Amino acid sequence: MAPLFPGFVALSASLSALVPSLEQGFNTSSIAKVRTNLLDIASASWELGTAAQALTELSWPALSVFNASAFPPSSRLSGSAIPADVLDIANKTVSAKSADSLPLIPNQGSAADPASIGVAVLLANWTRADTRNSAYADAASDQLEYLLDHAPRSPTGAISHRANEVQLWADFIYMVPPFIAYYGALEGGASGRALLQTAYDQIRLYRDALKDESGLWKHITLGSFQDNTHWATGNAWAAAGMLRVLSTLNHSSVARQFASHQANLTEWIDEILDASWAHQTSTGALLNVIDNSTSFVDTASTALLASVTYRMAVFKNETSRIPVADRAFGLVRRSVDANGWLQNVINPITFHDPLPAGEHSPEGQAFVLLLQASWRAFSDYIKRTRTT
Repeated sequence: MAPLFPGFVALSASLSALVPSLEQGFNTSSIAKVRTNLLDIASASWELGTAAQALTELSWPALSVFNASAFPPSSRLSGSAIPADVLDIANKTVSAKSADSLPLIPNQGSAADPASIGVAVLLANWTRADTRNSAYADAASDQLEYLLDHAPRSPTGAISHRANEVQLWADFIYMVPPFIAYYGALEGGASGRALLQTAYDQIRLYRDALKDESGLWKHITLGSFQDNTHWATGNAWAAAGMLRVLSTLNHSSVARQFASHQANLTEWIDEILDASWAHQTSTGALLNVIDNSTSFVDTASTALLASVTYRMAVFKNETSRIPVADRAFGLVRRSVDANGWLQNVINPITFHDPLPAGEHSPEGQAFVLLLQASWRAFSDYIKRTRTT
């Protein structure tokens, strides 16, 4: 069907006149190193889920929710069209899943993180060669059942990010709603629409709990401890997760029934982008705590929020934020060393300390791939428009 918003159809004169710097993107060799490093070190559930998403957007964009061909994906892939790395993550996850575990990976501490692999598992199920094999479908269904029927919930109905207590983290938005929405878009019918609504509702409940008057999101609320800082990675997770749900809704067969939802998601993403980039440093970076001038530079969150910015420029047919995204891209590109490792990143476990020298962040590596994919999509869109 035709996309709901005109940003997916045509660019305005102002956007078509914009000429992206062809030198801005990473070269093939650098991206290959970043990708290899990511696959070498990703092991936790959220790392694998983020890796699978980044690989899909970078190498198999036709299967990404940002492509109109996403729903349904082709069930007859062959040759280079097969998302081998993505399916490998799904295969290993499902093969290792014990029969008594509803989550795709058990005992992660998080009720949310295992769901991040769910889109890859659903894609593996849709494109499987052996149609009698129900392992992927069963695993995805189990994961969905856990989220909807077993995971703890807040008094408002927000699914907890943690498994052992009710606690809401901004990270949740990238881990869970995109999976629920993708499941719903593939399933279709009344049950599919209900899942799309659920994905949106979870975002709304989390925003109600975490957004404050600054326009930014706090990191963690409820439970045994809180993090009321405006953690850059948490805001990036939230914006990027909302964007995936927005694109899923827009490319689903029921896009028009969710027009108001898409309008709200667009506004909510814009809130984070505007509030975040208002604190961009002169080097193009965001600080680990966005609005704390004594905090330190974090290239990982800078990369992820820049990727969202490029995607939103295409979606909204509007380029006012492209200069800040370009500055951020330049900073990230300078921060990837000759061996393909992103430097100057936050420790994703402690939230408020840089990674020690010699250590690396799987999610940071994935964010570089997401940035490259989004910049390329933006650049390609402009070039196509300039020739029409």
